[in-house]
Amino acid sequence: MEARQWQDGYPDSQRGRLGILGAGHIGPVVARLALGAGYPVDIAASGDPEDIALITELIVPGARPRWASDAAADADIVVLAMPLHRFLDVDPGLLSGKLVVDAMNYWPASDGRLPLFEDPVSEDGAFEDGTGASSSEIVARRLAGSRVVKALNHIGYHELEDQARPAGAKDRKAAGVAGDDPGAVEAIARLVDQIGYDPARVGGLAAGRILQPGGPVFGVTLNLPEFERVVQEHARSLT
Repeated sequence: MEARQWQDGYPDSQRGRLGILGAGHIGPVVARLALGAGYPVDIAASGDPEDIALITELIVPGARPRWASDAAADADIVVLAMPLHRFLDVDPGLLSGKLVVDAMNYWPASDGRLPLFEDPVSEDGAFEDGTGASSSEIVARRLAGSRVVKALNHIGYHELEDQARPAGAKDRKAAGVAGDDPGAVEAIARLVDQIGYDPARVGGLAAGRILQPGGPVFGVTLNLPEFERVVQEHARSLT
């Protein structure tokens, strides 16, 4: 099966197939939310899909366990939900031309120290603000043939599932979305909305640093006005 060809290269309101690479914590949660929103979902771990077939049937009924290469090939949207150190083993060619959600975080305590993500800088020595790259900018640089959007990483996986709400709910929370490609950002904003969150567009991948560990919205759940206020206050603190 091949991924469908979308108008302008982006998924529209019709729900395309998600390929989720990572079957640990966040991957199954995103899979369940997406299935509940009407998306077909493939999920893959690092090895043989038979190894996760039973657990997938039990905790993500309706998702198809696949080889990672097949899940990526057939997907309209690929979600990277693996530990960041395992991302370094992924062949960038598998994701070439794909719309990719980076839902990963850099955790040295569990990933170990990864030189690529330690105070990374651009090829000319620095990023715009001189503070080094966000982890997603490094991911995007490695996936040069993909359109990368940062999303679904800053809310704990338990909360991500428990606090999903339909559009218009008074207690609906916001989830940040960052990316350098406006069409890709809008496509993932639609996904975020459909799985139960108000999308908060924070800017490009560099601005996505606010969603990382240590950022002011990481690990907290806020409604959209609260989220936007925190982002604005953080931006003012940097000037």
